[in-house]
Amino acid sequence: MEYNVEELSPVKRKITVEVPAEEVNAAVSATLALYRMQVEVKGFRKGKVPSTVVESKYRKQIYGEATTDLINYQINEIMSGLSMQPMSRIDVDAKELVRDEDFKYAIEFEVAPTLDLPKYKGLVAEEVDVVVSDEEVAEVESRILANNAEVKVIKDVRPPKDGEVASVSFGAYQDEKIVEGIQAENFDLVLGENQALPEFEELLKTMTSGETGETDITFPTDFINDKLAGQTVTMKAKLHAVKERIVPEMTDEVAKKAGFKDVETMRTGIRESYASQRKQMNKSTAQNELLKSVIESIDEFPLPPAMVEDRIDRLIQDLEYKLDRQGKGFQSLGKTPEQLRGDFRAEAEQTVKAEIFLLAVAAEEGLDISPEEIESTMTQMAMQTRQPLHELKKYYEDNNLIVPLKDRLLCDKASELIYDSAEIKLVAPPSDGAKPAKKAAPKKAAANKGGAPKFENKAEAVEWAVANLDIKESTAKGYSLAKLQERADKHVAE
Repeated sequence: MEYNVEELSPVKRKITVEVPAEEVNAAVSATLALYRMQVEVKGFRKGKVPSTVVESKYRKQIYGEATTDLINYQINEIMSGLSMQPMSRIDVDAKELVRDEDFKYAIEFEVAPTLDLPKYKGLVAEEVDVVVSDEEVAEVESRILANNAEVKVIKDVRPPKDGEVASVSFGAYQDEKIVEGIQAENFDLVLGENQALPEFEELLKTMTSGETGETDITFPTDFINDKLAGQTVTMKAKLHAVKERIVPEMTDEVAKKAGFKDVETMRTGIRESYASQRKQMNKSTAQNELLKSVIESIDEFPLPPAMVEDRIDRLIQDLEYKLDRQGKGFQSLGKTPEQLRGDFRAEAEQTVKAEIFLLAVAAEEGLDISPEEIESTMTQMAMQTRQPLHELKKYYEDNNLIVPLKDRLLCDKASELIYDSAEIKLVAPPSDGAKPAKKAAPKKAAANKGGAPKFENKAEAVEWAVANLDIKESTAKGYSLAKLQERADKHVAE
């Protein structure tokens, strides 16, 4: 086998391969031998069928497989010899093998451009220092106490007030027919926390235990169920009881119910949880900023088109998943597929630039990912997605995702190397109390001890909700700060 590499562009290569007739015959003979061992032909014992009979009967399959096997083997051999990593699908231009004839074919693929790496070690990065206030700890304590509040029925016959619990059965009706999904029996609703539409809460505040009532309600245009968005329904309800919440004092017993040894251990755990969570967020922000500044210092370089298109595909898939969780489709965005791809192109290009740079750093530093690291990562992924490890492995192998996974791990390792070599300067948190990287979702483990981040104001809570709860900004603004905090805590706990 002989081959010639042609540079079609800084990010595209063409390799022309010439295979002598001797190798062609050997490839055909090897495939033919496998068929002889496997096929059954009437009148012959299995494995004893003459080669001429097998070749005549299965010629198309034999020559097709021999061609594919030969090309795949040679591609791996060529790539290993050139130390070249294709960044796209390999396009093959080839006919079929013919006995006793030389064979010629060509392959084309995209590669990462050659970079003149800038200085990436010993840089300076600013990381926001971790500060956990007593007020934040006290706020978590308050939520723990609220979760342990005792609920008692109020004997006085009167309408419920904000802060009290209305035990109610309700249903939404259109044309005297119940609206599926908008109904409940004996539901405990805390008033004044925007858990329901304001019109419905106002209806309940006019009723006493045992009474029924109804009112017309128009759902917001951005209601999570787009079939009901903007629709008017008649909400019918029956108030069964009015309850009050009796919040206990903080004691060791309450702390134990929350999973701690005592009050002091609980407070220490809350503080440590906030600190650990915030440390990781602040480091991630600083690391991203450092990486961004390094990449911006590099002169513009061409990007493999297939890589960019692949990243756009992934971004669109993520968007489709989020919309699906909201019961919506792409049509709800009012954009064509081409417009959506255009919207994501700049983000995809930045992602590809970062990946190419980090892979170049990994190569420069001789970084590698061991089979054990891939195994460990896939084990964690299987646990997070709650699927059998062997099924996840098979999916990655069948869809050629092992190499992209290895590249991602290499990028992570290169990014850590850059940050670990940097001079880290701790800076004070912003004076307005805003928390860096507040868009990052807290870890479930941290939620068990500290819950979601404590929001300083509604604007911060709305921003977090839009980023983490997949709801529109206008919807989030309709909730109170207390309700947004409650939803954030529930999201983290789940």
